[in-house]
Amino acid sequence: MFGSSTKDSKSSSSTLASLGDKDSASTTVIAKGTTIEGKFACGENVRLDGAIHGEVKVDKRFVMGDGSYVQGNIVALTATIKGKIKGDIQVKEALHLMDSAIIDGNIIAKTMVVDEGARYNGACRIGSAAPSPSPATPAATKD
Repeated sequence: MFGSSTKDSKSSSSTLASLGDKDSASTTVIAKGTTIEGKFACGENVRLDGAIHGEVKVDKRFVMGDGSYVQGNIVALTATIKGKIKGDIQVKEALHLMDSAIIDGNIIAKTMVVDEGARYNGACRIGSAAPSPSPATPAATKD
């Protein structure tokens, strides 16, 4: 009776286990069914199980779970992807595309691991340090 309860609580916390035990206290979780519209920036780790429509900037680790979706460009220190991205992704260190990852956009990363089944469509630049993103140019105004 108590054994199954303990087992259930351990499996529910395993969603954050991929972030590392010491990092789980400083992880922002965007749950399944949640949609964010606009720019999203976070100074800590992020676990996305929902959707973001807009630019994403994560100062630490970015993890996309099964069924997650980003429509927009992503910049992160490291990333593990199981969801779908429609936009470019720039990772300063390691990028891991897991079996269900789908990326429609360009990839820049220092290192990359691609599991069997993962797909990407776009240019891919791997090696040395990924360059810093160039500052956005302001849109021209019409008079």
